Amino acid sequence: MLKEELVETENAHMPNPNKAGLVVAALIGGWHLVWAALVAAGWAQPLIDFIFWAHMIGPVCVIVPSHAVAAGARLLTTFCLGYVFGFVGGSLWNKLHR
Repeated sequence: MLKEELVETENAHMPNPNKAGLVVAALIGGWHLVWAALVAAGWAQPLIDFIFWAHMIGPVCVIVPSHAVAAGARLLTTFCLGYVFGFVGGSLWNKLHR
């Protein structure tokens, strides 16, 4: 095997920390975007009631009306934290698998 092929093969399993950060950020931020849409549409309370019912838990929380600033802050926070977790995870993976 040529040296160039060996390097390419070794790097094929090394995630790019930036891409890993963006993927985790998109997943976590996307999940919170869906939740914000459910709250705004008024569908969050029936959904959470169903989830509690399916897990045999009495309804213990009430979903309050949507607030745009709170939703935006939550989306920004979860996106940023998701990026940090993904970036750190990708970097640690690369460090531990050299």
